[in-house]
Amino acid sequence: MLISLLFLMMRGVSHGFCFNKNRLKLTNCFINENVLSRLNYHHLAYFWHVAKLGNLTKAAEQLHVSQSALSSQISQLEHTMGVQLFLRQGRKLVLTEIGQTTFSYAEEIFRKGSELESLLQHGEPAEKRAVRIGMLATMSRNFIESFVEPLIQQPNIKYSLHARGQARLLTELANHQLDIALSNIDVGGNDNNLWHCQLLARQPVAIIGHPGLGLAPAFSHDYAQQNWILPDEDSPIRSAFDGFCALHQFKPRIVAEADDMAMLRLLTRDSNAIAVIPEVVVKDELQSGKLKRYLVLPNIYENFYAVTVQRHFPNQIVGDLLLDALKTHR
Repeated sequence: MLISLLFLMMRGVSHGFCFNKNRLKLTNCFINENVLSRLNYHHLAYFWHVAKLGNLTKAAEQLHVSQSALSSQISQLEHTMGVQLFLRQGRKLVLTEIGQTTFSYAEEIFRKGSELESLLQHGEPAEKRAVRIGMLATMSRNFIESFVEPLIQQPNIKYSLHARGQARLLTELANHQLDIALSNIDVGGNDNNLWHCQLLARQPVAIIGHPGLGLAPAFSHDYAQQNWILPDEDSPIRSAFDGFCALHQFKPRIVAEADDMAMLRLLTRDSNAIAVIPEVVVKDELQSGKLKRYLVLPNIYENFYAVTVQRHFPNQIVGDLLLDALKTHR
């Protein structure tokens, strides 16, 4: 593996050998050890594996080393560099602030190493670039699909999608396990993590139901005769709709609630109730005529955000995706 090659190169140089710049072979050369970096890339590789998994036992199993040996290697890295990379929280290992920075560097180092390995073995760099996209599990799948659409026609880019709850989404983003997170919840910064939260789109929220219900395009108490499907009480959309109802002194007859947009879509499609739902969620049903928009609710929107954290090596794919999304939903 290239990691082993890097390790041997470091040891070889310190013992009087180096690589000839024109041919891939060892030649005699002597370099003062004082100019060599103190960073042991073998130890860094161990740290990188543990940081990715967040679990010492699993990392030891994958690397086929004992847990104690792996822990010792990481301790040596911390001692040599004079930093603490992990904090223990019960059985979990959590990256410190400098640990997160180190992991960011390690990700780039070993990504470049993989490209070099491909270049040396096959005469060309690795074909695929990669981006890891986290998404709030309750978000509209139609919006997610539109966000990743620019990647679909790019065979040299590999993308992975990971549905998470909001807390886990931000944790994995902070630990650089994700390159970007998509959410419909605004995120502010704090002392430990400076979130970069970009509003990508505002989708109108409407009253949607099956055709033929005879409801007027202006809100009236005719709507009181209908059964209603609503987002759950913790949803910003629900809070806004409750305010709308209070303004009109209206109490809907609620038959179902859901915190998941995909479930709201199914309930709306498969029942005779009307729903308060962003139009993008039922875009296909509206276009096919299976569902009808009766009323766009004034000043009620679902906001879609892209959340990132500051990185020393930003992923260019993320930047391109954000530009595409902002142009699309401008």
